[in-house]
Amino acid sequence: MATDASNSNIPPASPADSFISRVVVEASLVSPEELKACAAKQEKLRKAGHQVRLVDILLKAGFVTKTQVKRLAHRPDDTVTHSLQHLPGFQIMQKIGSGAMASVYKAKQLSLDRIVAIKILPKRLSEDSSFVDRFYKEGRAAAKLSHNNIVQAIDVGEHLGYHYFVMEYVDGKTVYDGFPEHGAYSEDKALDIAIQMARALEHAHARGLIHRDVKPKNIMITKDGTAKLADMGLAREAGDAEAAAAEKGRAYGTPYYISPEQVRGVEDVDFRADIYSLGATLYHMVTGRVPFEGDTPAEIMHKHLRTPLTPPDHINTSLSTGFGEVVERALAKNRDRRYQSTSDLLLDLEMVRRGEAPPQAHSGLNNQLLANLATEGAEVSDDSTYMPHPAQILPKLPMPGYVVPLIIALVVEFLIIVALLGVLLAGG
Repeated sequence: MATDASNSNIPPASPADSFISRVVVEASLVSPEELKACAAKQEKLRKAGHQVRLVDILLKAGFVTKTQVKRLAHRPDDTVTHSLQHLPGFQIMQKIGSGAMASVYKAKQLSLDRIVAIKILPKRLSEDSSFVDRFYKEGRAAAKLSHNNIVQAIDVGEHLGYHYFVMEYVDGKTVYDGFPEHGAYSEDKALDIAIQMARALEHAHARGLIHRDVKPKNIMITKDGTAKLADMGLAREAGDAEAAAAEKGRAYGTPYYISPEQVRGVEDVDFRADIYSLGATLYHMVTGRVPFEGDTPAEIMHKHLRTPLTPPDHINTSLSTGFGEVVERALAKNRDRRYQSTSDLLLDLEMVRRGEAPPQAHSGLNNQLLANLATEGAEVSDDSTYMPHPAQILPKLPMPGYVVPLIIALVVEFLIIVALLGVLLAGG
């Protein structure tokens, strides 16, 4: 979506908004003036703290229908023409996936005689510099990583106006694809995948990269059970202040798995956002449902901010206590109460797999207790025998409605008894 270059306070449009802006105008469903009015309304809502997709505003205004949007998102693919069947150094074999932003093909790398996957940006998006920049940024981010649990980047380039990204070919399926078959994953299977993903994220975070879109569709499982983190399309360097400032106020991520700070569009999103998204993914895997549901993306994201989480072991009662504690801590709405390193999360997951209590999850509970004591004004002296008052330790429980009247009645009864005793003593 085009923005007024004279107003530097307006952040750039998300890829999805840019895409829908382009196609609705190309299809003559919306005039440039109507699109500009919808974009202005979206910006006004954003400044008021409401994250709303441009397509939702177009739908509500009646400019497009859901059927039209669906057709636009699945227009005939313009990615590979006859000339691209012989991409220099590669032989394209078959299409294996597609989305609104790109299509993926299985191909043979001729020089090394090996099978690879090639993501190709459609011609209509190759003319948009913002899409091209993000496409190459994904390639550069992936190239910084070399880990068995991350899909390996091989090359990026351009041919006949088409931009392509060559990566490792994964012969398998996604975690999301396994839901119809498994319903909910077993705790053992979920732990195995979670540990591999924690290792992948530990590797990425150590190199200053935040994935920002961990979800079941971005976790590939090979035939031998190896889990691989895919799609670095939203990845960002933790220290990239320019990108952080440009994206301020916009929610980047997938609503079902997005962290609260991503919903708010804060500048300083860090590795803890990935920990939250992995926690949401694990929650989905072992319960068969996402942490929060809603009729619209905005409603779902609002629940990530405000709605208390139903513990996973309340839904799937066969889960171990330790596993539930790990998931709940990963899904803490306040990132300061989540795991403070990916290594800590990995340690707890490995302890749970060995049948032991997760020490870091328990440490988080103890730290929260100390925080509660501090906010209650408790002063701990150097005296090791100090014991806080029980009221400072026990959680504040809601008081039933009958308690106050009962206390009043008991006090009145006590005063009557004292008065009667006084009369009797005076008469004696």
